[in-house]
Amino acid sequence: MEVQRSLEQEKTSGKDDVDAVRTGTVWTAVAHIIAAVIGAGVLSLAWATAQLGWIAGPITMLCFAVVMYIAACLLSDCYRTNDPITGKRNPSFNEAVRVYLGKKWTWLCGLLLYVNFYGTGIAYVITSATSMREIQRVNCYHKRGEKAHCQTGTNMFMLIFGIIEIVTSQIPDFHNMAWLSVVAALMSFCYSFIGLGLGFSKVIDNRSIKGSIVGVSTKSASQKIWLVFQALGNIAFAYPYVVVLLEIQDTLKSPPPENQTMKKASMTAIVITTFFYLCLSCFGYAAFGNDAPGNLLTGFNEPFWLVDFANACIVLHLVGGYQVFSQPVFAFVEKWATQKYPDNRFVTKFYAIKLPVLPALQLNFFRLCFRTLYVISTTAIAMAFPYFNQVLGVLGALIFWPTTVYFPVEMYIVQKKIEAWSRKWLLLEGFSMVCLIVSVLGFIGSIEGIVSAKLA
Repeated sequence: MEVQRSLEQEKTSGKDDVDAVRTGTVWTAVAHIIAAVIGAGVLSLAWATAQLGWIAGPITMLCFAVVMYIAACLLSDCYRTNDPITGKRNPSFNEAVRVYLGKKWTWLCGLLLYVNFYGTGIAYVITSATSMREIQRVNCYHKRGEKAHCQTGTNMFMLIFGIIEIVTSQIPDFHNMAWLSVVAALMSFCYSFIGLGLGFSKVIDNRSIKGSIVGVSTKSASQKIWLVFQALGNIAFAYPYVVVLLEIQDTLKSPPPENQTMKKASMTAIVITTFFYLCLSCFGYAAFGNDAPGNLLTGFNEPFWLVDFANACIVLHLVGGYQVFSQPVFAFVEKWATQKYPDNRFVTKFYAIKLPVLPALQLNFFRLCFRTLYVISTTAIAMAFPYFNQVLGVLGALIFWPTTVYFPVEMYIVQKKIEAWSRKWLLLEGFSMVCLIVSVLGFIGSIEGIVSAKLA
């Protein structure tokens, strides 16, 4: 829900929102951050660790955690312009970019975010379809035995998920879907903890720890390099929450200054999520070794009811998650269309449809057509490229450097008036360049993975 504000709220008057009641604390901020971070990306971490091995895998995750904390600290100082106590608030990521870097960078930032939202929708179609297929597969094996032929495709399940999203996309806006977001957040915690428990249980059953120091063995060095790069993209997808950090910070009460509270919350939340990620990825790798599946839950068949429940939680989470990432796009396009064609009845006219028991439905033909076509397009692309880890890698690499590192660094430099070529400037820009290289490598490796999978 917080993402919506980051793209819709443009405060051009320069007046601070002094009338808003802010009651947030360190612990409410921690809860928001954890809810924003834990999602479908955690399911790929065991696979990413398998590509990197027992040493490089955990170290890479710790490095990403450090990068997240540094970026969070830099951005939290940009919440208020000039003064951390009395300066004007910047209550959203886009608003902060506009204030510090100007209108052109705001457009680029918005474009990157919208591309990420659209791509995340594609990834959610793939993930949901995989989970629905797993429910069918696990039940089949439970009834017919492990030697039964239970493998099916995902296209049918993608169509089912697409139909569900066409219906849920007609929810007018975020104000009407708070319940869906709450359900989605609860489901993400359920399947993540189930995955952790199943991995731990399998390690106990195996009575051994699988895996190796160097990770998965490949036929060639180049293939190993591509997989390592792809793993970087997958880890990057699981971490960033910086795009909603300022929205979370805008809920905090003051005093103490919001940036101090936010830094404490970020440290606490990142420590908790990193510990959880390391447990999930390491137990998953220890359970399956170099055969760790791309989606951790696809590796378990028993207890079938618990595996079914975990996969059902994924589907329910992503039904709501798809809307969380799609509603900002819907709002932007519909606002633009209304302003562009204010006299066009197809765009602006609403028709009240009374349904039994339910409140009246406000039907708008432009909204119906655009949102339906949007869902169809994400479903079609997902059916064309149904590659879970590769798609997550592309999305993680694409959004990691620009939004998580580059914009916070550049805004911090402007905020603190750091002189070019000073020691602090060189450290910040060097930090940004290293993250850019990681992002590029992850992107290239994931694109290569998509191409290879498609050709195969």
